[in-house]
This record gives sequence, C-alpha cells and structure tokens, in this order.
Amino acid sequence: MSWGTELWDQFDNLEKHTQWGIDVLEKYIKFVKERTEIELSYAKQLRNLSKKYQPKKNSKEEEEYRYTSTRAFLATLNEMNDYAGQHEVISENMTSLITGELTRYVQELKQERKSHFHDGRKAQQHIETCWKQLEASKRRFERDCKEADRAQQYFEKMDADINVTKADVEKARQQAQLRHQMAEDSKAEYSSTLQKFNSEQHDHYYTHIPNIFQKIQEMEERRIVRIGESMKTFAEVDRQVIPIIGKCLDEITKAAESIDHKNDSQLVIEAFKSGFEPPGDIDFEDFTQPMKRTVSESSLSNSRGDGKSEPKFGGKSKGKLWPFIKKNKLMSLLTSPHQPPPPPPASASPSAVPNGPQSPKQQKEPLSHRFNEFMTSKPKIHCFRSLKRGLSLKLGAGPEDFSNLPPEQRRKKLQQKVDELNKDIQKEMDQRDALTKMKDVYIKNPQMGDAASVDHRLAELGQNIEKLRLEVQKFEGWLAEVEGRLPMRSEQARRQSGLYEAQNTSAVNSCAQDRESSPDGSYTEEQSQETEMKVPATDFDDEFDDEEPLPTIGTCKALYTFEGQNEGTISVAEGEMLYVIEEDKGDGWTRIRRNEDEEGYVPTSYVEVYLDKNAKDEYKSLQKISE
Repeated sequence: MSWGTELWDQFDNLEKHTQWGIDVLEKYIKFVKERTEIELSYAKQLRNLSKKYQPKKNSKEEEEYRYTSTRAFLATLNEMNDYAGQHEVISENMTSLITGELTRYVQELKQERKSHFHDGRKAQQHIETCWKQLEASKRRFERDCKEADRAQQYFEKMDADINVTKADVEKARQQAQLRHQMAEDSKAEYSSTLQKFNSEQHDHYYTHIPNIFQKIQEMEERRIVRIGESMKTFAEVDRQVIPIIGKCLDEITKAAESIDHKNDSQLVIEAFKSGFEPPGDIDFEDFTQPMKRTVSESSLSNSRGDGKSEPKFGGKSKGKLWPFIKKNKLMSLLTSPHQPPPPPPASASPSAVPNGPQSPKQQKEPLSHRFNEFMTSKPKIHCFRSLKRGLSLKLGAGPEDFSNLPPEQRRKKLQQKVDELNKDIQKEMDQRDALTKMKDVYIKNPQMGDAASVDHRLAELGQNIEKLRLEVQKFEGWLAEVEGRLPMRSEQARRQSGLYEAQNTSAVNSCAQDRESSPDGSYTEEQSQETEMKVPATDFDDEFDDEEPLPTIGTCKALYTFEGQNEGTISVAEGEMLYVIEEDKGDGWTRIRRNEDEEGYVPTSYVEVYLDKNAKDEYKSLQKISE
C-alpha cells in the first residue's frame, strides 16, 4: 500500500490532506494550551481558597484550632494546597512535554511538507515540458508530411502536363523530393521525441512521483504517530500525579478519621469550666406577712459583718457572685469606692478617722424593694466610659495572679505561666552552661579569649535564673492555693444547698451600694476586692478597646493630705495641684488625675475644685448623650 502507486494522480488532494493534518496538529496544541491554562487557574483558585480559610496569626482563630475537628479542617486546607501544587505540575509538564515539543515539530513538518511538494511540482513541470516538446515535434512532422504530399501531387500534375517545360517539371520533382526529405527528418525527430517522452513519463509516474508521494506518506504517518504519542503523554502526565493526589486525599481522610468528638467535648469543658458550684434551692418568701429582716441565709440584706459569721459560705458565695450579676451593674460597682468619703481631719465626728468608714443608720427596706431596685436600676454611662481606666487602676492589664478569672480558668492560666517560666529557666541555664564551658576553654587556652569577659554575663544569667525561680515559686503558690480551693466531687452535694441564697444576698447588697453607702452602714475592703477581682478583664477589653481617657474638666488643690489605701482611691499631699476628670455625683467622691498612669477618687471635702466652664458644659452634654 503506497500513495505513489495508488494515488499517482492525486497530487492536489494529497496536498490538501497534508495541510489538514497540520491544522489538526495545531488544533491539538491549542487544546493542550487551554488545558494548561485551566490547570493553572484551578491551582491558583485552590491556593487562594486554602489561604482564605487559613487561621490568621495572633488571632482568636488560632485558639479554635486546638479542637480535633478544626485541626482536621486545617490539615484539609494544607492538603488542598499540595493538591493545587500537583495541578501546577500537570500544567508545567504538559507545557514542556506536549505544547513545546509539538510546536517545534509543526514548524519542522511544515518545512518538510513544503520541500516534498516543491519536488512534486518540479516533476510535474518537467513532464509537462516533455509533453509540449512531443506535441511540437508531432505537429511539425504532420505539417511536413502534408507539404510533402502536396509537393508530390504538384510534381505529378506538372509531369502529366505536355505544355509544361522540362525545366519546370524538374523543378517540381526536386521540390517534391525536398519535402519528402523534410518529412522524413520530422518523422525521425518525432520518433526520437516520442521515445524520450515515454521514457520520461515512465520515470515520472513510476519513479519520481512514487518517491515523492512515499516521502509525503511517511511524513503524514509520522505526524499521526506523533499526535498519538502526545495524547499518551497527555494521559501519562495526569497519571503521574495521581499517586500524590491520592496521598493528599488519603491524608484528608486520615485527618477526618482523627476527629474525636469526645476529646473536643472535653476541650470545651477545659476552656469554659468556671469551677463554681451550681446554685442551691431558693427559699420561699412569704409576702402575706410583714417582712422581718432577720439574719438568715436567704436574706438579701445581710450585712457584711453578719455574713462573716457564716464561714461555710465565706469565700465561695463571693466567688460565685459575678456570673449572676448584670454586666452594667457590675461595672458600676468597680468604677468608684463603695464607701462614704471620710470627713476632713478637722471634723469632731467620732468616725473622723482618714479612710475610716462611716456608719449612718438607714431604715431597712423590704426585700422586694431592694430586689426591684437591683433589677430595674438604670446603668450609669459614666461607669462604662471610665471602665477601662478604672479597671486598669484596680486590676492593671489583668491581675498577675489571674484572680479575675473563675477558679478553673485561673488554674489553667497559672499552670501555663508556670510552664512558660520553667522553659525560660531552662533556656537561661543552657546559656549559663554554654558560657561556663567557654570560660573553661578560655582558662585552659588564654590565647583564645579572656575568661574574665564572661563573668559579667554569667552573673546576669545567675540573677535572671534566681528571679525566674522566685516567679515560679510565687505562681506555684497561687496555683496550690487555687487547687486547694477547687471543690471536690464529694463536697458538691453539701455545698449546693446554701450557695445560691448567699449569692443573691451578696449580689443585691453590692448592687444597692452603687454610689451609696451599704444598707447597714458597714463596708469592708474584702468585699470590694472580691467583687472587683471576680470580673474577667477579657470580657470587657474587646468592648472598650477604642475608649478614650476621660478629658479634664478642671483642676483642684488638695486641702489636706489623704492616704488612698482603698481600691480605686489615690493618695494626695496637702497643697498638691491635680486635674479633675469627674465631678462629685453626690456620693462625696471626686475623680482626679495626677498623670496618664495615676488617677483615682479622693473625698470631695479634701480638695478645692476649680472647674473649667467650657469643659464642664462639654462634659455635661456628653454625659447627657451617653445617658
């Protein structure tokens, strides 16, 4: 089966067919290019998708990835990133192994095809030239034969005519002979040309054209084989990454199988467990009889002094106060001293001891009135505005011993701090050991360095280690204290019965004291501290991060020396000038500021206030807006 013998007369069709073959190859190259672009785009989208859902550094999302389900999701994101990488490999391999190679091959194929068809056209032109020569020789032979025949007829006519002279007859005879000779020469030439043409034609159709067509056939077959190999490569490129993609999918499956719902549930307990006991039963309050304010566990107006007579609930009821108090009331409790200000030193009152609490007797209200006051009282917006600075004065950025957290969370924080400090100690000890070895080397080989140059750094490391160890001891002490306070399982039933009553008592008493003195006139520093320290600082940080410090509304001069020993107060010296940032709200306290880091409350009677009228008006307008 050869194109040269079977398709000897299909030169034009073969030319069209081979051009169509090149077009098919170029179409396949374009297809592969578009496939590589799709793979790159897909890989890019997968990477962007993986990046979009990756946890942001130093964000709350990082804490969420301690759960097995979120860790499995993170593993899935990482595997999808690798999965995208394999699609990039597919694109690169197809570009190099198929698109690039076929593009070069198409250029070579076009050149080869052009050369073969150029040779075919030359062969056709040559055979056409031979045919024209044969036709010319044939026409000349035909013309000479006709002229020789006419010359012979003219000679015979002249020879038969008696009137024609002998000279004319001889001339006619010579002309006839000449024409016969020319006809013979034309015949010989025509015969020679014909033989030559037949030979050329035989070579053309049996040698030249078959050879050219055979080359064209081989070229076309190579093109077909090449496109088939490219299609195999196309599949092989995909097949090569299938094992890696399979591994990615296996890792995703493995990550999914590693999800432990029980472990995640335990992590939720560890993250949010407060360590408080559930509240006990609430006693029935009989409103059909006048309420007698007796000292009992269910009384909501227990004085602090009476509360101390029940050590059974001393620390626990206070510790349980914060989960049940409304946020705005709790903030109000924290922003100013819950104690009447002391009178000036010149006062002759029996209670005129600086910083000493007064004990005015007030008529006790029914339980329902006090409870309604707690539930319906409107929060003071100035407490919210001053919360951040108030908390920073009382708690700092957060108490060092994490006493603002529930017991269980506090234990975890303290344990974490102890672990961090132990790591720091180990690092310092490693550095000290390394420097000690270096010093020994310097002592043995003085030319390598001065041993005394290391002593200063060794002393610093020793001091750092000692400081860190003291810190560890401090935090371990707090940790032991917390672990000792956490209730055991066996104690729960015994403690549940009275906790809620004592809790309600503390809550209502504390809320009723907002900007007022306590109902029975007693106030203890312990209550203030316990209430303050039980507020998680993190609950408010996010809400008030953008809060600006209070503006100054005037100045004041200290008339007497005041020792601010209670939480939220500030010490002043007689004659000292300070800034006023909050007026007396009727509770006998004025809020002042010494500098950016020192502010607090002083008794209004201890200072002489000079208010800036414009600042005061602006402050009042802002206060009205906030209310």
